[in-house]
This record gives sequence, C-alpha cells and structure tokens, in this order.
Amino acid sequence: MKSGFTSIIGRPNVGKSTLLNKILGQKIVITTDKAQTTRKRIKGILTTDEGQIVFVDTPGVHKPLNKLGEFLLDEAKISIPDADLILFLVDGSEPAGKGDKWIAQNLLQTEIPIIIVMNKVDKVKNPAQIEENLLTYKTLFDKNLPIVKISAKTGRNIDTLIKNIFKKLPAGAPLYPEDIVTEETMRDVTEEIIREKILINTSDEIPHSVAVKVENYFEQEDIDKIYATIFCETKSQKGILIGKGGSMLKKIGTEARLELEQITEKKVYLELNVKVEKDWRKKQSALKTFGYEQEN
Repeated sequence: MKSGFTSIIGRPNVGKSTLLNKILGQKIVITTDKAQTTRKRIKGILTTDEGQIVFVDTPGVHKPLNKLGEFLLDEAKISIPDADLILFLVDGSEPAGKGDKWIAQNLLQTEIPIIIVMNKVDKVKNPAQIEENLLTYKTLFDKNLPIVKISAKTGRNIDTLIKNIFKKLPAGAPLYPEDIVTEETMRDVTEEIIREKILINTSDEIPHSVAVKVENYFEQEDIDKIYATIFCETKSQKGILIGKGGSMLKKIGTEARLELEQITEKKVYLELNVKVEKDWRKKQSALKTFGYEQEN
C-alpha cells in the first residue's frame, strides 16, 4: 500500500479544480472560467486497491494585489513543504508563460518530486504543436521531470496520471477512512456553492469582491435550513447582487438550493442576505471573519 499528499500547483484557470473533480468522480471543488474561483486549499481523497492519494487543490498562483491575494498565494506556498509529490499543472494548449516561469523559479525549487501535468491537450489538433509547447515547460527546470499529457475535461489519460502518482508516493497505510472523499463540512460546501453561483451569474468586479458566510445551519431529518450572508464592497455591487425586484438574488439562491438538495438528498431552505463590507479584501480582520486566514 502507498499513501501520501499530492499538491496541485499552477496558474489560475489551468484546470486544477476540474482535474480533482474528474479524478474523484464527483464535484467537491467549484469550477468556473474566472480567476480566483478556488480561494482555499481543499483536500480531495482518492482511495483505491493500490493505496490512498490525498490531493490538495490550491488557488491559482498570481501576483497579489491585496490582503486576499496574499492569502491566496500563501495557500499555494503552504501546501508545498508537506507534500510527498507536486503536480505542476499547466495549460498544454499554449507555451509556458511568465506565470509558469515564476512558479517554477519561486515555488518549485524543491527536492520534493514533481510531475509536469499538461492539461487541455485536447484543444490542440497538431501533435507537433503539443511537443513544441512541452519543450517550453521542460526548460523551466534544470532536471528532467516526468510529464503526463491529459485532459481534465474529458478524462483523457487520467488513469496514466494516477499510476504515475502512485509510483512517486511512499509506502504507508491510508491516512483517512476509505469512505471519506473530503474534509470539507457542509457549511464550507454551502459557502462555496453560493459563491460559485455568484461567479457564474455576475460579471466584471463582482465575483472578486464577494465573500459568503453561513450564519446558521440547522440540520434536520427531512430538511436543512441555511441562513447565509453575501458580503460585497460597495452599494452598487449590492444592487447588482440583489437585482431588479430581487431577481438576481433569487436566481443565485435557487441554483444554490437545487445543488445543495442534490448533495444532501433532502429538502433545503436557503435564505440569503447581502451586506456591504467596504474594502474587506484589504482588511485582515475581515479576512479572518470570512475564513481567509492561515491555520496555525
């Protein structure tokens, strides 16, 4: 048996969360085409006859512009020292860029084994182009690293990736019971799903300016009653989130409630409110309130 921690590191929008959901065969991480969709490290646990892989999904690495941005970068950094293996996930449909180079030079100069995972290769029809792109990622490192080409969207070569991960992990007993796929609580899941529906249904600055906090979660046998607050930074953002006659808030709430009912397999009552917390992304106290604080 083998078991260990595998951190998934990469730029925003390279498909880290999509990959983890595909590997686990279920959605445990929200995914959209917007940067900063993932804000916290999230563990996803795969248990097979061969052993157990504890994946750590991390926020996309980018230059921080505020306290929240600093937290996101730290979330990625912190996941590296404790890892037994690092998956450096890149967009294989294009050559390595400045962001990839920065990650390689600043985060991945480590003795921990690394696999370069080229995602989105299904987008490239010319095999020669994929090989050219591959070379640009190889040259980011002064040692020869294994490379696996995949499509997180279609599932192409995911089995090959899993085999390569197990090759690199140490021998050991499972770290979690075999029926556990994540450490996330239903409060965590609810906050993330509400935020996902905001990301999908709003545009411009709204998604990055929003935090969600579950104030109360009452779990009953036949229904879960959830009361949550959406925090934004300005009155105009609050107006957009509520919408004309409350239409946007109703849409977000309905979409979130339906997904939560699928997860809990029972009725869900979801009540949403919107409050303004000016410049919360710049305030350490607000970040702490919303759970964006490093664990000790």
